[in-house]
Amino acid sequence: MNMEKLKLSQEILPLEGLRNTTMMITEFIILGFGDLQELNPLLFLVFGIVYMATVSGNLLLVVLVCTQRGLQTPMYFFLANLSCLEVCYTSNIVPRMLVDLLREKRVISMVGCIIQLYLFGALGSTECYLLAVMSYDRYLAVCRPLHYLTLMHGTLCVKLAIGSWFSGFTVAAAFQAAMVSSLNFCGGNEIDHFFCDLKPLQKLSCSDPYLVNLACMSLTALVTLAPFGLTLASYWQIFSVVLHISSRQSRQKAFSTCSSHLVVVTLFYGTLILVYAVPLAGQVSSLNKAFSLLYTVVTPMCNPFIYSLKNNDIKEALKKLKI
Repeated sequence: MNMEKLKLSQEILPLEGLRNTTMMITEFIILGFGDLQELNPLLFLVFGIVYMATVSGNLLLVVLVCTQRGLQTPMYFFLANLSCLEVCYTSNIVPRMLVDLLREKRVISMVGCIIQLYLFGALGSTECYLLAVMSYDRYLAVCRPLHYLTLMHGTLCVKLAIGSWFSGFTVAAAFQAAMVSSLNFCGGNEIDHFFCDLKPLQKLSCSDPYLVNLACMSLTALVTLAPFGLTLASYWQIFSVVLHISSRQSRQKAFSTCSSHLVVVTLFYGTLILVYAVPLAGQVSSLNKAFSLLYTVVTPMCNPFIYSLKNNDIKEALKKLKI
């Protein structure tokens, strides 16, 4: 009897040890650009300049929309929301990445990692909804110009903007963060990325990732495909109307009202597809990091320049501010 108890205790002890090992991991190490250590000062300088340009450019657009009457229209109202979102989106990742470039111990707590993952998902989802709303706004401006101001009135604009932010920060992103936080992490705690993304975290989990993968992929598809479908449908209608305009000058004028938004949509969804839909990007960490830089660092910086380069309204507003 004593021998049986001894064997049973010997079997239980390793299991308890494994359980304790699983619970011990409370922080992660962000590897970042580990294979480019000698270039860290240069990367810090480049990303620091890009970050300052991103924040200043997007905040300048917000100030212009808020202060200049000529820009207080539905299109610029949604653009101001997008600019605020881009500042939040890049600020969730870049400042910590800059700090990590200058220190050897790149540690982030599990709570901090989950919060970063949640904000990343929430802001990305919000951008999907906002881009869909902006495409619907361009559809009404091009296809229903006589009824545009009646249909896209101020109250509706505010409701659409609030709905985009609320939808992005509630169901999908919160559920994804909750699912990831329920995973058990054991063994290695090194995240082969420059921020807490879903795929690198799942690689560190010792839990069965099937249910988490299924739930997260389903929610991601719902969050991205529905607004993307609305965006495609809006532009399908826009192109069909523009192509039937007989005057070349009128056709160019109609298309110019939505060309900037189309470029932004292409950049945003194009980079998302490269990172999450192309199998090779997920397998090769350097490619994954490079493509991730496009939509976390480069795209937020490009948006204010895309909207202002050929936009006479913004150029006039800048002249009034003497910039």
